Amino acid sequence: MIDWLKIAQDQKQDFLQDLTTMLKIKSVRDDNQATADAPLGPGPTEALKAFLKMAQRDGFTAKNIDNVVGYAEIGSGDETVAILAHVDVMPAGNGWDSDPFDPVIKDGNLIARGASDDKGPGMACYYALKTLKEMGTKFNKKIRFIVGTDEESNWTGMHHYFATEPAPTMGFSPDAEFPLINGEKGQVSILLDMDANNDGNDQLKSFNAGLRFNMVPREAEAVVAVNDVQDTQKKFSAFLAANPVEGQLSNEADGLHLQLIGKAAHGMEPEKGINAGTYLALFLTQLQLGGNAKSFVDFIAKYLHDDTRGHHLNVACTDDVMGEMTMNVGLLSFEQGGHAHIDMNFRYPKGVEPEKLLQAIQPLANLYHCQASYNGFEKPHYVDPSDPIVTTLMNAYTEVTGDQAAQPEVVGGGTYGRLIKRGVAFGALMPNTPNTMHQANEFQPVDDLIMSMAIYLKAIHDLASK
Repeated sequence: MIDWLKIAQDQKQDFLQDLTTMLKIKSVRDDNQATADAPLGPGPTEALKAFLKMAQRDGFTAKNIDNVVGYAEIGSGDETVAILAHVDVMPAGNGWDSDPFDPVIKDGNLIARGASDDKGPGMACYYALKTLKEMGTKFNKKIRFIVGTDEESNWTGMHHYFATEPAPTMGFSPDAEFPLINGEKGQVSILLDMDANNDGNDQLKSFNAGLRFNMVPREAEAVVAVNDVQDTQKKFSAFLAANPVEGQLSNEADGLHLQLIGKAAHGMEPEKGINAGTYLALFLTQLQLGGNAKSFVDFIAKYLHDDTRGHHLNVACTDDVMGEMTMNVGLLSFEQGGHAHIDMNFRYPKGVEPEKLLQAIQPLANLYHCQASYNGFEKPHYVDPSDPIVTTLMNAYTEVTGDQAAQPEVVGGGTYGRLIKRGVAFGALMPNTPNTMHQANEFQPVDDLIMSMAIYLKAIHDLASK
């Protein structure tokens, strides 16, 4: 019997060196710096090129497709196994104890943006493929390790790949958790927009919260002009004392600046975060606002705050297989004289139709002078547990870890696995490891990464060489 863990442990030094190279690249999509040679900004393109350079170094056939997606290839046969990872990362945000793009290992944990999502798992899986190649494994299927550059936004790169390259037979994405994800909820963002006007004794000049739709806002800031500064200061201090947020208030020339700090979390599990944006709106309901400024904060406070399941909107639902629908209020903004915007990202199970969800919310939005819309959606994805892609990967996980009780799961996250009819998400977050994706001080235990490499060794071997 092959000792896959020992083989993985032998790769540790080289693996960490290459992973560190990738983690040091600030590969956040930045459309403001996009060019013809870097369509999604310089960081994602740099990370893609760095990965493909490693693949060429290691003897793989490598291809860069228009600087938005690429792949490393090995093997041959009538079937293609795709492994889909991504080298882009979420914005780091604030609250880190170390530089998010200068990886450190502390107490056995590798800390950096991308350590868990998805550079750490992606490189562990790549090293498994690399190691099998160096072991002389004969692959009876073609394997393509495909790397996208904007998984954290709208999947431009991976959609481009599937529009220009042959569809794979089956595949998996090392961009979730173990033991295995065979079902992913659908996704849609319901967007509310209104004119940002004021008509009250107090004025809301601006409000901003959130970095991305799929991330619980850690920070929120508003600028207000109030008649009674001292009273507002007292109310703010009392609010901080009574709620699980931190904050500060400063009296500037343009008005009072209010800042709150909550806790970031992945948008698929918004209940694990503390939404600074909705808490700030809740506080602002104590002011004497009017016009759409009042509608903006009242709607958030009454229908969105402290409700990640849509109960207050009367849209909550549950499916026996896929579980509850979730809602993350990821982006909030108000600019006096301009527009106000609310982005509610729903992760929905089978049986929910985005158009009907929109229709359910629109009448309520109308009462608050909002227009509701959405810009597209992803349908729920499900692969039967009896499919060989599921059984083979599950067997690899149980054999390497010894976890005989493990079962496939359904989650609210969306991975590249859903782009393939027989595609799943497979690792690399271990069951008992905290999920710090999209959070400050994101980390992955080094031992977990080596264990995941061992699992991927066994999995790829069994998928494509037996």
